[in-house]
Amino acid sequence: MAKLYGWGAAVVILGALFKLLHWQGADYMLIVGLGTESIIFFFSAFEKPHEEVDWSLVYPELAGMEGDDDEKKKKSNLTPTQELDNMLEEAKINGALIESLGQGLTNFGEAASKLNQTIEAAASTQQYNEEVAKAAKNMESLNALYEVQLQSSNRQSEASQALVESLATTAEDSKRLQAEVASLAQNLGALNNVYGNMLSAMGGGNKS
Repeated sequence: MAKLYGWGAAVVILGALFKLLHWQGADYMLIVGLGTESIIFFFSAFEKPHEEVDWSLVYPELAGMEGDDDEKKKKSNLTPTQELDNMLEEAKINGALIESLGQGLTNFGEAASKLNQTIEAAASTQQYNEEVAKAAKNMESLNALYEVQLQSSNRQSEASQALVESLATTAEDSKRLQAEVASLAQNLGALNNVYGNMLSAMGGGNKS
């Protein structure tokens, strides 16, 4: 049977090699290889089972190992729950330790929740500070705009006052001019009278 296994394995390897390298006839070689492997598995069913050798006859120090195997078999008859209890007992894991572990996990969860709240509060504070900074910038812009408007209003007021003063001065000049024109008219009238009297006097002297 050992020779059959060796020959069959060689054919299987050749079939796989042909298929991997895409050589001509790879499909046929793969069929032959898999068929050979099937035949090997078929004949292996008729092979006699391997006999267990009592090595304690050759090595006496191995004689006590059978008892350990029996002890393990006895332990293996326990239910999974019993085996788990035994493992916990051997590891010295009791209810108090499990309760303490649960309490620790609870405290850890609460601490994580508080940390999240702190982070959220910090984020809210930062957002509030940003809003305050924006409001301050807007206030500065409004103040600058108000100052410009105030300066413009002052200039407009000064211009209006200068115009009023100019108009008042013009009105006074007009009145003064009217008075001077009236005085000039009176002087001209008086001069005409004097001139007329002189002409009259000259005319009367010539007649005599």
